[in-house]
Amino acid sequence: MDHEVLGSIVLLAIVSLISVLQNAFFATKVEHESKNYNGKSFQRAGSSAFERVFTANQNCRDAYPTFLVVLWCAGLLCSQAAAAFAGLIYLFVRQKYFVGYLGERTQSTPGYIFGKRIISFLFLMSVAGILNYYLVLIFGSDFEVYIKTVTNTISPLLLIP
Repeated sequence: MDHEVLGSIVLLAIVSLISVLQNAFFATKVEHESKNYNGKSFQRAGSSAFERVFTANQNCRDAYPTFLVVLWCAGLLCSQAAAAFAGLIYLFVRQKYFVGYLGERTQSTPGYIFGKRIISFLFLMSVAGILNYYLVLIFGSDFEVYIKTVTNTISPLLLIP
C-alpha cells in the first residue's frame, strides 16, 4: 500500500484497534461475572451484577457500528487528526459509561450524554466533508483548509463536560 495513503488513515486504524481491545475487555468482564455467578458455564440469566455488566456491554455494542462509521467518514472526508482525537475521547467516555453502569445506573448518564455529543461532532465533520466535496465538484470552491482548521480548533472543546 502507498505510504501516503497509510499516513492518511493510520490514526483512524489505531483508534479502531484500541476500540477492539476495549470491546474485548467488556466481553471479558461479562464472561467473568457470569462465571462468578454460575460456576464454569456462561449463561444469560444471572445476578443483578451480571445483568448490569451484560446490559452495559450490550449498550456499548449497539453504539459501536455507528461510532466506527462516523469515525472513518469524518477522518477520511474531513480531518484525520480531529476525528482520531474525538474517537479517543469517545472510547474514554464509553469506558466511563461502562464502569458507571456497573454502579448505580445514574452514574452512567454523563458518559452517555457526552458520548452522544462526540458522535454528533463526528457526524457533523462527515457532513462538512461531503458538502466540501460537492462544493468543489459543482462550484470549484475548496474549503478543505478552512474545515480542517475549524475542526482541529473545535475538537479540544470536546473535553469540556
